Amino acid sequence: MRTTFPAKALLASAGFAIALTGCSGGSAGSQLEPARFVSMQEGPGEEYVIGPLDKLTIHVWRNDELGAEVQVRPDGRITTPLVADMPAVGKTPTMLSEDIRLQLSQYIEEPIVTVIVNEFAGTFSQQVRIVGATAEPASIPFRANMTLLDAMISVGGLSEYAAGNRARLIRFDRESGEQREYDLRLSDLLRRGDSEANVLLMPGDVIIIPESMF
Repeated sequence: MRTTFPAKALLASAGFAIALTGCSGGSAGSQLEPARFVSMQEGPGEEYVIGPLDKLTIHVWRNDELGAEVQVRPDGRITTPLVADMPAVGKTPTMLSEDIRLQLSQYIEEPIVTVIVNEFAGTFSQQVRIVGATAEPASIPFRANMTLLDAMISVGGLSEYAAGNRARLIRFDRESGEQREYDLRLSDLLRRGDSEANVLLMPGDVIIIPESMF
């Protein structure tokens, strides 16, 4: 599922990211290693973290009346039978199922709880945001082994006046605690089919595409 936001809001968040980049000690204009169009070995990504507006199925074994299909509220909480205003955002499904189990154990003996995420929005730290001169600026849920090509297909590619080879990727480096900026060659990738311009993405990446000056 793709979550599309108003272009102005996305551009504002992108501008904020650029401002932070300028203030950080991270390197600017670095190059990322090329990625294969299709991974030789595909593996699982980081464990999914529940975000606002995710749709969940809560199942309690042998107690169907205590289960529910719920959508995480904008405030990050859910309510199910006997469980009111349980925080869900920022937890993995396993963590949330354990918290619900502890709550239900006050009423039933040894409950077994399963949480399934049916529709994904994810937290901002797990989304890839693409703004600027693209056909449809958007915020899309990150998935394991996602590449730049995958993300650009999701937003319909570049606009007519995009300066794709002046695009930038803003990434938060968890190890250093800094934001870093990388060069992207979107025109080479999408219009010339240059496989060397395809790179792997990470959760939380922001892709900013300027318009051509002429």
